[in-house]
Amino acid sequence: METPGSQSSLHRANLERVVRAVRMAGSLTQAEIARTTGLSAATVSNIVRELKDSGTVEVTPTSAGGRRARSVSLSGDAGLVVGVDFGHTHLRVAIGNLAHQVLAEEAEPLDVDASAAQGFDRAEELVSRLIDASGVDRSKVAGVGLGVPGPIDVETGTLGSTAILPGWQGTNPGEELSARLGVPVYVDNDANLGALGELVWGSGRGVKDLAYIKVASGVGAGLVINGQIYRGPGGTAGEIGHITLDESGPVCRCGNRGCLETFTAARYVLPLLESSHGAGLSMEKVVGLARDGDPGCRRVIADVGRHIGSGVANLCNLLNPSRVVLGGDLAESGELVLGPIRESVGRYAIPSAARKLSVLPGALGGRAEVLGALALALSEMGDSTLLDGTLSAQAPAFT
Repeated sequence: METPGSQSSLHRANLERVVRAVRMAGSLTQAEIARTTGLSAATVSNIVRELKDSGTVEVTPTSAGGRRARSVSLSGDAGLVVGVDFGHTHLRVAIGNLAHQVLAEEAEPLDVDASAAQGFDRAEELVSRLIDASGVDRSKVAGVGLGVPGPIDVETGTLGSTAILPGWQGTNPGEELSARLGVPVYVDNDANLGALGELVWGSGRGVKDLAYIKVASGVGAGLVINGQIYRGPGGTAGEIGHITLDESGPVCRCGNRGCLETFTAARYVLPLLESSHGAGLSMEKVVGLARDGDPGCRRVIADVGRHIGSGVANLCNLLNPSRVVLGGDLAESGELVLGPIRESVGRYAIPSAARKLSVLPGALGGRAEVLGALALALSEMGDSTLLDGTLSAQAPAFT
């Protein structure tokens, strides 16, 4: 047994610090590990050598600042994580390793309004199919990240009141999927996972404070403060869609009038174009028409951008993020929507906050949430599991 404060416990703590830093970043040079962990270069060198000898990490030659360096990443066979993203009309699953490499990914249409049980059945089937197709060792799966389009109670793990997923209210998605797959499942809402995905792999890299805005059937924001997702005590932080723009406006699903969502979400925006463009429009199609020069679609997207910008201005005044990343189909319209967003921010935000803000489209498109689910699973798994080699010894999952 290790005694707290002993040399062996200190060494163990340093091992875990290095593994955690590499696991969260995907790969780091030894100099970057030293800066991230606060350990000396000599200590990092010795620990990396030990981890390499045990097969926990891989070391490859690279360059940094024009100088030769060594890049450290977790071994490709050290473990696996799974990401599952329930969208309003789709299910997407990805398999990744601890070196942040996506090994397999697949999406299929799914009406999540049908029933929670049907959604879990489809997720279980798709995860098992991808595992089999990838030829990976099921016993290496350390955990699953799960995204749902609704608020998650941080204390109970249950899905809160939502008009988007009425058949799912009160369910515990994490417990349900964990019982089916036999491994830990970590759950968050889709906007938070979009923020995490863009932070790790996309347009949020290199910043510690950002907001990821997702406009789909609803409108939500994933907030990153000092490099960490901020959920709030009840798990509802980032509900930007329910900022009031017009107290005499349309009635929102939340019961209030004139919420930002009622001016920007697809369910409210698409009917504006039905008289001129016919029924059956999707936001993806509207964006395509706008990019081809359709004046009605361009006007609607510009109006949506200005409304989003009003909400972003409020975020700037409250949280002063350095970057806002726009996700979802709307981001594909580029400057047609980003320009109006910046215009509203410049008009309504405190000038000093607006000057510090950059507004960018998401780099990951529809993959942001499922990659964020992978990142969530990576962030939640314990480092002692890797160091003790218990991952490969656990019973095969997905039986």
